[in-house]
Amino acid sequence: MTPEQEQVIDNETLPAKTKEQLKKFLSEKNISDDQFEEIIERVNSEYMSTRIEACEAVGVIAAQSIGEPGTQMTMRTFHYAGVAEINVTLGLPRLIEIMDARKEPSTPTMTIYLEPEFGADRDRAREVSWQIEAATLQEFGDITIDMQDMQVVVHLNSAVCEKRKIPVGTIIETAPRKIRERRHYRDFEHESDEKEGVINFMPKSRESYQNLFQLAEHVRKVIVQGIDDIERVVVRKESGEYILYTEGSNLKDVFDVEGVDTRRTRTNNINEISQVLGIEAARNAIIHEAVSTLNEQGILVDVRHIMLVADMMCLEGEVKQIGRHGIAGEKESVLSRAAFEVTVNHLLDAAVANEVDELSGVTENVIVGQPIQLGTGDVKLIAKPMN
Repeated sequence: MTPEQEQVIDNETLPAKTKEQLKKFLSEKNISDDQFEEIIERVNSEYMSTRIEACEAVGVIAAQSIGEPGTQMTMRTFHYAGVAEINVTLGLPRLIEIMDARKEPSTPTMTIYLEPEFGADRDRAREVSWQIEAATLQEFGDITIDMQDMQVVVHLNSAVCEKRKIPVGTIIETAPRKIRERRHYRDFEHESDEKEGVINFMPKSRESYQNLFQLAEHVRKVIVQGIDDIERVVVRKESGEYILYTEGSNLKDVFDVEGVDTRRTRTNNINEISQVLGIEAARNAIIHEAVSTLNEQGILVDVRHIMLVADMMCLEGEVKQIGRHGIAGEKESVLSRAAFEVTVNHLLDAAVANEVDELSGVTENVIVGQPIQLGTGDVKLIAKPMN
C-alpha cells in the first residue's frame, strides 16, 4: 500500500478500528489504483448503510426486533447441549432470565478452557477437573457407624487419595473444618490418625442415636476436594483440546485453579461476571448469552439491537433488569412508568410528590395523543417566514 493510499484512508469518515483493519488488509495485498478506489467506495457505502438515521426510534425498533422473533421461541426449559449429563436452560426461559438480570440462573454452568499444556493432555485435564469438581468424603473411603462406641469411623483409601492427587493429611484437616464452616454443624468432636488414615467423629451428646445418624449424614456429605458450588464436571475434546463443562458456577475460585485459561473461561451467570470481572465484562456476557440463545433456536437478530439493550442494562455501573424493578420502573416520566405496571401506585406516588411529566419520550406522548419527539416529530418550526 502506497503512502498516498494510506492518506486517503486517513481522510475517510470511518471509525478508527475500521481504518486499521482496512490498512492491514490492503498492506497484505497487491492491488491496482482502480481496485483500491472500488474497495474504498464499497467500504464507505457499507458503513453509511449501517449508520442509524438521526432521530430514529432505536428503542422501539430494538424492542420489536427482539420481541417479534421471540414469539417463535420454544418454551422448553432443559436441553442436552451436546454434553451428556449437563442440563442448560435454553429458549424463552433463558432469554427471560437474561433480561430479568437474575442473581442466579436456574441452571448455572461454566465452560472452562485450559492452558495449552493442560488442554492437550487428557490426564492433566482430568487432574484440573478434580481440583474443580466437588468431591464428598464418602468418595475417598469407607464410612461406618459404630453404634457401640457412638462414633462415625472414616477409613480413607490411600489409593483413591493418591489417584486424585490429594494427601490424606489434607482430608483429615479439611473434613472437620468444613463440617463446622460450610455445613454449620458443631455438635461433635473428632480424633484422627494420619498414619492409618482413620478419622473418628463423636457427637457431643452421646445419649441419642438421632445425633449419631445426623452426624454421619454430615460426614458423608462434607466436600473435601474441589469447589463447593460445582457439582459435576465433564471433560470433552473439541477442536483438538480438552474443555471442561460444569454443572454449577464459581468464577472466582475457578480462576485460582492452576491450568485454567482465565481469558477464555466463561460462565452463564451474568451477575457473577459483573462482580468478578466488572460491568464491561457483564455487558459483553449479556450480548453473548442473548445472541447464543436466539441463534440456538435458529433466530437471527442484528447484534446492535441486543447491544442497545445491554447498554441500557449496564448504563449505571450495575446490571439492572428491564422491568419494574429496573429500567422501566426508574424512568423519569410518570406516564411511562404507569403504562408499564402497577398504574395506580405510580400515579398516586407522583401526585403526592408533585411530579411533573415533561412528555419527552415515546410512551407518554402516545398516551396523551400527540406526535412523539422522534423522526419527523422531532422537527420544530422556529420562525415563520414574514409575508
